[in-house]
Amino acid sequence: MPDVVVIGAGPAGLAAAARAVESGASVAMVDDNPRPGGQIWRASSYPKPWLRDKVEVISGARVFSAPEPGVLALETIHDHQEIQYKNLVLATGARERFLPFPGWTLPNVMGAGGLQALAKSGLPVAGKKIIVAGSGPLLLAVAKYMRDHGADVRMIAEQADQAALMRFGFGLISKPGKLVQAIGLRAGLLGVRYLTGCWPVAATGTDQLASVTLTRHGRTWDEPCDYLACGFGLVPNLELAALLGCAVKATGAVVDDYQQSSVPGVYCAGEITGIGGLDLALAEGQVAGYAAAGNREAAHKLLPSRDAQRRFADALEQTFAPRAELRALAQDDTLVCRCEDVPLGRVTQCSNWREAKLHTRCGMGPCQGRVCGPAVEFLLGWKPESVRPPVLAARIASLKLD
Repeated sequence: MPDVVVIGAGPAGLAAAARAVESGASVAMVDDNPRPGGQIWRASSYPKPWLRDKVEVISGARVFSAPEPGVLALETIHDHQEIQYKNLVLATGARERFLPFPGWTLPNVMGAGGLQALAKSGLPVAGKKIIVAGSGPLLLAVAKYMRDHGADVRMIAEQADQAALMRFGFGLISKPGKLVQAIGLRAGLLGVRYLTGCWPVAATGTDQLASVTLTRHGRTWDEPCDYLACGFGLVPNLELAALLGCAVKATGAVVDDYQQSSVPGVYCAGEITGIGGLDLALAEGQVAGYAAAGNREAAHKLLPSRDAQRRFADALEQTFAPRAELRALAQDDTLVCRCEDVPLGRVTQCSNWREAKLHTRCGMGPCQGRVCGPAVEFLLGWKPESVRPPVLAARIASLKLD
């Protein structure tokens, strides 16, 4: 049994594993991707030589259940297994928030991060007309990546207003590293329109996306495009934390100064505790890794820098929070649950999330509410009432673990 098991091999998970190994702990790492790196370092050359020698890496595996305390059930492409742990670090990351609007289910309308991931995996984007829309710094990163790979980025539509962005920008003066990063992103997008207070209200096309209808300051117009990369920020992946009994709130898992959750021996790091970006994920991962390995003295030294990153994350959340007008985009016939083809009109006939699931199957499809759940929470204020295994779709054979 390893001393520390890390779930998730993105920046926070890698940082936690590195610090736990440094502290002399035996470490196992579980990740559902073929190789470590997460979404940030996907297909990169990020150096991880210590992984090969000092960490048991279980790739292409997903945790779908916790059959008993100190035990997790995993499923891989070919089989299933259980892994025991003494201390656990959850670094399960986040996913994009999608808000429904007419036409959002058309082919070639996809998440901003989703399009970037497909492009990194080989989707050709050179010469394609792309509109990047939604909210948050991810839009700039995606737009730059697309442009660097030959795409015709027509515009970036940021729903946050100019005043909020200016306040955020002035705050970066005290953070030179982030200011340089922001300037670099904007410099790489010279000539690309960046419209604040602007968002998509509809996507149109016959068999696939042909154009996007945008609105800004009361004016509405159509923009032809091949791809719409649209995401309204990120939401933490809290399902496993909730299944283990950890206290969670809307913004993420609740942790103490050393990243320990309300369940002793279970630590959370990275976007699972709240959306804060790469630097905060690395800081939290290091604190969690040290603490999970029993090296609280080393963890304590990192608390001030970690807390500074958290203050930046709070400013990020306030600046790019989705505006109230976005709640009016979906019409009664707009699909909210894409897995089960449930339109908004059927959902609003119910009085809460549980009733909607029972009467419409909203949230009962393969994604298990990962897409429609945050959308319904934003639109109607309903929160999921419980999490039950399996937290991810699993084979019947995996559910019959001996």
